[in-house]
Amino acid sequence: MEQRRDISAQQARKMIIEFSRRANIGHIGSALSVVDILTAIYSNVINIDNLTSNERDRFVLSNGHTSLALYIVLNLAGILPDSELQTFFEDGSYLGVHPDANITGVDFTSGSLGQGLSFGAGAALAAKLQSSGRRVFVVMSDAECNEGSVWEAVMFAAHRRLSNLIAIVDLNGQQAMGYTKDVLNLQPIAEKWKAFHWDTHSINGNDISKISNTLNSLNTTSAQPHVIIANTTFGKGVSFMENKLKWHYMPLSAEEYVQALSEIEQQ
Repeated sequence: MEQRRDISAQQARKMIIEFSRRANIGHIGSALSVVDILTAIYSNVINIDNLTSNERDRFVLSNGHTSLALYIVLNLAGILPDSELQTFFEDGSYLGVHPDANITGVDFTSGSLGQGLSFGAGAALAAKLQSSGRRVFVVMSDAECNEGSVWEAVMFAAHRRLSNLIAIVDLNGQQAMGYTKDVLNLQPIAEKWKAFHWDTHSINGNDISKISNTLNSLNTTSAQPHVIIANTTFGKGVSFMENKLKWHYMPLSAEEYVQALSEIEQQ
């Protein structure tokens, strides 16, 4: 990567609260969970300095309901213009609850859960067939690992030795209908990926430095595909949201908005 981008995760969290309140929408807890992962990728790892170059890295946000975090990180990275971000959730805007490939800096339309890793595997295979060094990053939720389509993609990627494919699993332990361990227990999840011959790393998914260093240490030119099991806190940074199921869907009240902003600003 030729250029580092100065992205503040604290500023991103503040903007998530502000934009979600303005649009009166939910998925706030999920966005706060994943934002450190996105900050690390777009600050320190991904090569997209030339958005028109075929050699740029590709990115897939498989858990598309966290799109607000992606839009904000793209904006703070200088990729998504302010004028475009300001249309979030407005009539006629592409910036909806799920990413759309018409948005500046977005490669793949996503949001149908369990599909993003397949997109990424296809993009990684295309790079290999073209003898390109570009990498493919796929951020996905732990709950998506409930889906059989994910494990088909896992097997395919290992079989084709797609070392340029990096999956990052946002392991926050919950999903729309409950805690993941109660809906369909995934543990021991790292051992499951290892069993399918992926290079597997388990880290603190809210530690930007650790995420960046781990991603930059991967050998993406030979051998296995890679997966980062990123252990995160749902609703990270807002005390009354952390690990609370209601913040998968619920919008903020005026009082909650003020408290959330105050807590983030004090961090």
